[in-house]
Amino acid sequence: MANVKETQIFKPAYHYIEDGREHGLFSTFEPGVRTLPAGYQVAPMFRELPVDIIFEKDIAVTLRDGTTIYADVFRPAGTGKVPVIIAWSPYGKSGGTAPRTTNLFTMLGMDNGRLSGLAKFEGPDPAYWCAHGYAICNPDARGIAHSEGDSTLIGSQEARDCYNLIEWLAVQDWCNGKARLSGTSYLAFSQWFIAAEQPPHLAAINPNEGLSDGYRDLSMRGGMPDLHFTRRLQVNHVNAGSVQREDVCEEALHYPLANHPVWEDKIPRFDQITVPAYVVASYSNTLHTQGTFRAWRRMASREKWLRMHNLQEWPDYYDEVNTEDRRRFFDHYLKGVNNGWEHTPRVRYALLDMEGGDQLNLPATQFPPLPPQDVKYTKYYLEGRTRTLVPGVPAEASKAIYDTETDLGLVSFITRFSRKTVLAGYPKIHLWVEADGADDIDVFVLVQKLDIHGNPLSQFIVPNQGAMMQDLTERGGSVLRYKGSNGRLRVSARHPDPQLSTDIIPAHSFDWIEKLQPGEIVAIDMDLFPIGLVFYPSEQLRLVISSKNDLGAIMPGTPPYVPENKGKHIIHTGGAYPSYLQLPVKEG
Repeated sequence: MANVKETQIFKPAYHYIEDGREHGLFSTFEPGVRTLPAGYQVAPMFRELPVDIIFEKDIAVTLRDGTTIYADVFRPAGTGKVPVIIAWSPYGKSGGTAPRTTNLFTMLGMDNGRLSGLAKFEGPDPAYWCAHGYAICNPDARGIAHSEGDSTLIGSQEARDCYNLIEWLAVQDWCNGKARLSGTSYLAFSQWFIAAEQPPHLAAINPNEGLSDGYRDLSMRGGMPDLHFTRRLQVNHVNAGSVQREDVCEEALHYPLANHPVWEDKIPRFDQITVPAYVVASYSNTLHTQGTFRAWRRMASREKWLRMHNLQEWPDYYDEVNTEDRRRFFDHYLKGVNNGWEHTPRVRYALLDMEGGDQLNLPATQFPPLPPQDVKYTKYYLEGRTRTLVPGVPAEASKAIYDTETDLGLVSFITRFSRKTVLAGYPKIHLWVEADGADDIDVFVLVQKLDIHGNPLSQFIVPNQGAMMQDLTERGGSVLRYKGSNGRLRVSARHPDPQLSTDIIPAHSFDWIEKLQPGEIVAIDMDLFPIGLVFYPSEQLRLVISSKNDLGAIMPGTPPYVPENKGKHIIHTGGAYPSYLQLPVKEG
């Protein structure tokens, strides 16, 4: 958008520490070419290289506006032309050996020896891909490390820059003219924007767990300025010179509505994404789940595949079986290998049970699973007196009230299933709410599974399940332990987006604010995370409505969001106020 740069807020970039350790063992600026022989180890904790790899370090690439960025390229030695895989992010070219990465993987119970140390944080490992006839390009984006220019946090500038990089790589004498994108988190989020620019030599993308709206998924989820994780991201915007970095936290405070050019620039043009795509998602990622499924639904690619898993994104991405599966997709589109990839089910979905009986790779043509008659969207109505979820609208109106200024600050509703029940699709909640002693409400919703004795179930999605991980995820670290489908909304921002909202998946415009008047009762619709969950006979579903984010912060070490609630919240049920939870019940 033409006026985005004029309204973005910039501050000096953080200082780049060039000591060969803080940002990885190869983070010092040393342009040149060397060969890393088979058997080479970056450091003792990492795996040996299986093949000779040519390492081109700190290659200068000139962008369309004359700005120079620097990239590292790893490519197999002694082969013909090969396709290239690009890992685009602001995390530093050699972040795979940085202590912040190795310590994080150790904390999560992941073996650093699974990788070579040459991988960019959250990106593909050159040791594997070079051995299978691919090159890897790890760029430092605009404004990062020694790259010139002012850095931005996701949006059209990064997309245009990576377009230039792709087209530059495609004509190098070692490249077969085909490029693809791969990676998790930021390296997935950036792919939606880059693919929408339609670089001619981009042959495929592979977004693994990435949000897809900088306002709704990252900084202002539910219309609330939850900025702690955004601040954590911005610390990565480091530079050795005197450049500027975009301050998205300041933008959120200055531009709290979504209809501002800054935020509109942080939504990909999904209708322009036409390249073949292999998308990976989960139900449990409190940062990425909604964005990944949104992008999957809205992208225009005719050749697109979706796989759901039951892990956190990093153990899933680096799993050997999943990496081989990913290679089949890229061999098909970047090398023209006739390996039958086109017969892979368009959707491979998962059903979790939180009791060790998860089902993975269930084939379908769409999600929710088709044919449509397989999933019936069923309303469970809230009954305020008995605190139950019932099949019909209660005849008598009643209220469920909680005080936001007490430790409890919540109400819940329960239903028990008499037979095995499978939920697969998109839940939503419709509530009639009132504020007593305030003019607004920050409301948080969680759908829990309870065992037959009423105990809440949760599921670790990282290998480490020890005491420390128990502590870190008790009231935080929500991307590491799955506790159920969740959602949030600031009631003054309740207005639906008429273009995107459906009866199944509500969407909000977040373009104007309407505070509550004393005694006013209003209806709100909230989208919850997609769900794939099995309930066995006598197990229960608990709906929790709270004044607090009971899941806590996304990652350990990040402060939790503190909502701006006061007074009492009143949930109206029954009679003229039919509040309900709508669930996707899979028949048969």
